[in-house]
Amino acid sequence: MSFAEAARTVGISTRTGERWRNGRGASGRIKAYPPINAAPIAEPTAPSRYLRETDRIHIADRLQEKATIRAIAAELGRSPSTISREIRRNGTVLADGRWHYRPYSAQRRADARRPRPKLGKIGQNPELHDFIQSHLALRWSPEQICHALRRRFTQRPEMRVSHETIYQALYSQGRADLRRELTQALRTGRARRRPRRQADRRRSRAVKNMVMISQRPTEAVDRSVAGHWEGDLILGRKKHSAIATLVERSTRYLMLVHLPDGYNSAAVRDALIATVSTLPPHLKRSLTWDQGTEMAAHHGFSIATNVPVYFCNPGSPWQRGSNENTNGLLRQYFPKGTDLSTHTPEDLLAVAAELNSRPRKTLSWETPAERLHKLLAA
Repeated sequence: MSFAEAARTVGISTRTGERWRNGRGASGRIKAYPPINAAPIAEPTAPSRYLRETDRIHIADRLQEKATIRAIAAELGRSPSTISREIRRNGTVLADGRWHYRPYSAQRRADARRPRPKLGKIGQNPELHDFIQSHLALRWSPEQICHALRRRFTQRPEMRVSHETIYQALYSQGRADLRRELTQALRTGRARRRPRRQADRRRSRAVKNMVMISQRPTEAVDRSVAGHWEGDLILGRKKHSAIATLVERSTRYLMLVHLPDGYNSAAVRDALIATVSTLPPHLKRSLTWDQGTEMAAHHGFSIATNVPVYFCNPGSPWQRGSNENTNGLLRQYFPKGTDLSTHTPEDLLAVAAELNSRPRKTLSWETPAERLHKLLAA
């Protein structure tokens, strides 16, 4: 088209078209405008996870044409939820109450939200921050705190976060939502997050007359009946001291066994006999252990307590999953590399009582003590 035809098609005068084409110099309070044919700043052509300004202009134009969200999303190669979220976040309410989407205003809002790092949800809410920080000091896990918030603040969505949000508030660099030293109260106590490592292979131990876990009663496998226990040792510095742990499979109730005379087979047998003998008869059904030599005297234990002992397969800690999980929790109280012989039986009772009063996800957020109390009351 000629210049005059183009001006008439757009609907402007030729004088305005000349200003658009040739630009306009600054005059008084009027700022200068570049020519229309000036080389624009090229946007990157590679796909981006973020909407660009051209995408937002397209959204605004199509909304003026009454196009649907799904149609706009298909044209831009985006998810419909992305377009819907963009309109809801960056739209503008006009003076007459109507909702309007302005692409350049939307771009400015998006650019203002993008810089990192920024203060997270925990840092913006002092009440939420204090609740999480106080329960971390009590050695609650982030997931336990998350569900406690849901149960306590049912009508306040601003007081709910996911457990991953708590982890990021602790570990993300540049954030100050939670004190970094609270990572010592987590199960691992690590100052940095790291991926899971493959467990070291365990050597099989020669224990005579073992009855394997495959012969354990079905009621112990499906946890339908209480009284079936899992046991193991946690070792201290240079393996010179140990504590025996017993976890009931149905209620996850924990009992800690003091081993002041070492953890050879005779000492472990006598300590387990003394502990298990305090249980009522209906809570003494079976005991599952790994193939450690500390249970070489299992036959004498079974005769004294009438509790059969079943042994896991070599290198299969998941067959005693409740006990392995509990041993990990106990490392908050008995860190690796410390002397466990310094702890008295009263210390062990206090630790067991604290763990038995923690809510558990697998118990629908009841505590082991509550579940055992219901069982005994029934």
